[in-house]
Amino acid sequence: MRETFLPFAKPSIAQDGIDEVVNCIKSGWLTIGPKTIAFEQVFKDFTTSPYCIGVNSATAGLHLALMALGIGKGDEVITTPMTFASTVNTIILAGATPVLADIDRRTLNIVPANIEAKITPKTKAIMPVHFAGRPCDMKAIKEIAKKHNLIIIEDAAHALGAKYQGERIGKTEGKNAVVFSFHPTKNITTGEGGMVCLSDEAAAEAVYIMRQNGMSKGAWNRYAAKGKTHYDISLLGLKYNMLDIQAAIGISQMKQLDYFNKRRTEIVAKYMDAFKDTKGLILPAPVNKGDLHSWHIFTPLIDTEVLNITRDEFMKLMGEQNIGTALHYQAIPTFSYYQKAFGWNVKDYPEAEYVGEHIVSLPLFPAMTEQDVEDVINTTKQILKEHLK
Repeated sequence: MRETFLPFAKPSIAQDGIDEVVNCIKSGWLTIGPKTIAFEQVFKDFTTSPYCIGVNSATAGLHLALMALGIGKGDEVITTPMTFASTVNTIILAGATPVLADIDRRTLNIVPANIEAKITPKTKAIMPVHFAGRPCDMKAIKEIAKKHNLIIIEDAAHALGAKYQGERIGKTEGKNAVVFSFHPTKNITTGEGGMVCLSDEAAAEAVYIMRQNGMSKGAWNRYAAKGKTHYDISLLGLKYNMLDIQAAIGISQMKQLDYFNKRRTEIVAKYMDAFKDTKGLILPAPVNKGDLHSWHIFTPLIDTEVLNITRDEFMKLMGEQNIGTALHYQAIPTFSYYQKAFGWNVKDYPEAEYVGEHIVSLPLFPAMTEQDVEDVINTTKQILKEHLK
């Protein structure tokens, strides 16, 4: 057993990021300001999306994107049952109705044919989730959206640095949006935070305004020497803006993104090779040719058909050996709120049900040492070997 606990994820903050946070604090400018604008420009250069707007979480970003693109009461939005609750919650909070389309258990992503089968006259948008950083089949999804005149809002919380058929996730077109997360477990972090990427000028303008209580776009600097004291409230908004403290970390983190993702990919390659013949573990499907996986998380399935333990028991045994694991995710229809609100039954989504009962996240973060990786591999193999039927 390891002497110290290895978490399943841990952020890496460089000294220049720490220094910039200190500079923000010393300057007295803590909330949205010049650092946020600079971070948005860095992100714009990276994604080539015309508009990149910093917010305080990906949850906020999804909510704002839905509202800015005119999605609300009476509309339906099709999304996946294998995601974090915020994906579905933002649809509900925007006033629309979430509709679930089942996934492929090999890729963990939404199946385009299942999306098309759920389209009704009320359907207004599709919200695909690039699970773990694996790009969804965007060609098929875009064809469906074009055929039915639907908006696409990509939940790219896991997918910073990923590419679909050579094109970076985050590049937007038309009245579509892509939203990223900077939670501490993500490929880069700002503590908490998110980014909304858009091409449509009117939608972007609405997000700029609504992220700060509907205040006119230039109102963020009203306390500066040349700021405008008076402002207008032109839209109903929320307090969703990014802080300069967050953006200062983000600027530093973006400099390291290529290294972070390269290291994640190296660790995953070691896992895939070490576990390729391991009974009791079903590995993620190979990445499609032309795609680039960002490997936010490494999520094999525990094959309980050949084991005498459940996934939860496996996680408990790993913890007893000082190896952290996590559950990403429990299928959305298993939660009581959604069952009561929408009458969802997880049995109607058999692929998501299976994945939710068998998936596990093993440790994956850039600061892992080679010994850390070996500890995960050896401990996983030993536990599985000891509990084969």
